[in-house]
Amino acid sequence: MLKLSLAIALKAPATTDPAATLRCLEAFHAVCAHLCVSRAEPATPFWKVNDVSTKPQPRQGWDAKLDEIHEHLVASVESLVSGDEWRRALEFAARFRTRSFNNTMLIWWQHEAAFRRGQVPEPVPTWVAGFKQWQSLGRRVLAGHSGYMILAPLTARFATSSPTDPSSWRRLERHERPRPGGVVRPRMIGVRPAYVWDVSQTDGVPLPALPVPHLLSGEAPVGLWDGLADMVRGEGFRLSMVEACTLGGANGVTDFGARIVEIREDMDAAAKVKTLAHELAHIRMHDPTTDAVTHRGIGEVEAESVALMIAAAHGMDTSSYTIPYVSTWATSVKEKSAVEVVQDTGERVRRAAVAILDLLPTAQSGAIEPPGVEPLGPPLNVGPAASRPTPLDRELRVGTRSLS
Repeated sequence: MLKLSLAIALKAPATTDPAATLRCLEAFHAVCAHLCVSRAEPATPFWKVNDVSTKPQPRQGWDAKLDEIHEHLVASVESLVSGDEWRRALEFAARFRTRSFNNTMLIWWQHEAAFRRGQVPEPVPTWVAGFKQWQSLGRRVLAGHSGYMILAPLTARFATSSPTDPSSWRRLERHERPRPGGVVRPRMIGVRPAYVWDVSQTDGVPLPALPVPHLLSGEAPVGLWDGLADMVRGEGFRLSMVEACTLGGANGVTDFGARIVEIREDMDAAAKVKTLAHELAHIRMHDPTTDAVTHRGIGEVEAESVALMIAAAHGMDTSSYTIPYVSTWATSVKEKSAVEVVQDTGERVRRAAVAILDLLPTAQSGAIEPPGVEPLGPPLNVGPAASRPTPLDRELRVGTRSLS
């Protein structure tokens, strides 16, 4: 049985002992620092501040709810037993790319369970949002519909009069005002349970229809090849179209030494775009001169998965994407459990695909958030990130405890 644990400081009991609080925060920071997406910019140890409040924080019922999230997450990850299930998960994530891979899986699994119980009309969510977010759009949650539980960031305000001095930051009480001239910044200190509902669980003001691109077989979206090609060149690689016989049976090859990407010239436009996206993913995720090199089998899974997400976001047919059974690659890393590998890979893929999609000047399928609604905080990290990190990527991880 695969088991997960929520490796978060909030799981420790509330305490008024300053020494115990410090130990808890040190342990929490050690996890965050180890999983920082940017080694060159280490996380600031936020417990090293003046007059940190040691008052217990209200969190009644959180432990039980977090345990329930844990059970949902175990079930959703364990459901990815085949390459086809992984493909379906990535297609969903392509529309849901503002959220973490863990929260994507939680919503997908809970919605599918609600569909099997006859509580929602479709097996895949259309738009999801929180209770108050739906109210702001003129809609209300229907009576009797339970929300889908996810993880949302828990933040606190920290203030200082010397922003460049890490030891000067002090956590403010809930209603405390900063000193005149002081700088105040929010920081993530943990996670909390949150709920979202699908649009089918609400009624009220109609929402606009989702844009759905329509492509003919073998056709590539307008501007996608040029956008991907510009990004490849922007990374310092030359792009060359070559005969199939020169690639040894592959559709494309990236040579980091020669700084060149070669693509078969005898494929249709859709296949060329897919291959170019695959090679761009290798460039951005698997540079052998960095610490981003991963297991060879998983590296191919990551590159193909990024290409699949990019294609899905553009309405392309993804049924031909060849990703092996999850069980064959998720167990290939000896020092990690299968669940940990799936979580790490899913989040790396999501981040890499989002970074590429955000830079493409193309028409893409709408995100799953309703128009005018922002997600509940930044995506929660579940593992080592792909390249191009940002400071907001220093977030919490849901990791594995044991295999039994």
